[in-house]
Amino acid sequence: MTKVVVCGALGRMGTTIGRLVNEAPDLTLAGGVDVRSGNFFGVKVVEAARMDALLAEEKPDVVIDFTVAGAAVENVKTAARHGASLVVGTTGFTPEQRGEMARAIEGHVPAVISSNYSIGVNIFWQLLRQAARMLPDYDIEVLEAHHRYKKDAPSGTAKTILQILEQEVGEREKYYGREGMMERGREIGVHVIRGGDIVGDHAVLFAGNFETIQLSHRAYDRSVFAQGALKATRWVKGKKPGIYGMNDVLGLA
Repeated sequence: MTKVVVCGALGRMGTTIGRLVNEAPDLTLAGGVDVRSGNFFGVKVVEAARMDALLAEEKPDVVIDFTVAGAAVENVKTAARHGASLVVGTTGFTPEQRGEMARAIEGHVPAVISSNYSIGVNIFWQLLRQAARMLPDYDIEVLEAHHRYKKDAPSGTAKTILQILEQEVGEREKYYGREGMMERGREIGVHVIRGGDIVGDHAVLFAGNFETIQLSHRAYDRSVFAQGALKATRWVKGKKPGIYGMNDVLGLA
């Protein structure tokens, strides 16, 4: 049985993850961490300041973090000190914050860190890489949409899309929306929508003369991300210390 603590327990993703962990026959929900204390699914949720005491008491095998970047860095460092494996789905990290987490993780605990835990999105990224490799001369536009409460823009998934495109077609200037008079060049256009309760839409448009190709992924429910996080939770336990991605979890090249 794998004991799990969820950071961001009272948020949208945390609640979904907590429910699925609670329902899983091979996982045990050991507690939660959030900005305020409370309860979910029969276990206590403590304030972030008491995370250290919670981990010392419960000794979880895995800590799952879906919070915000600043909080996640501290949660990762605390979990690593207690020897807990990590599954991190938080986005919006600066390079400096990523470095902080890497120093806490490397040589100490295994961690899966991904900007998106949907299995479909990870396949989408593979298809995108192939398409970009074969269509380097096409104009490229990236579009993403999320609910009105998402703070980071573009999304972590969109930033991963841009990294993949840069690896395959070379470095190009990014235009975040367009305004005024400008001629289309070799840039990649990036367009962000925030509104309502959109779970997560991502698309990449390749436009050539007389044709367009569009690859897209749409999430209809947060459970697709939670199910992927649980898959990573089962996989990461017992792995060698280091940072892994969903490619490792899914066995993708």
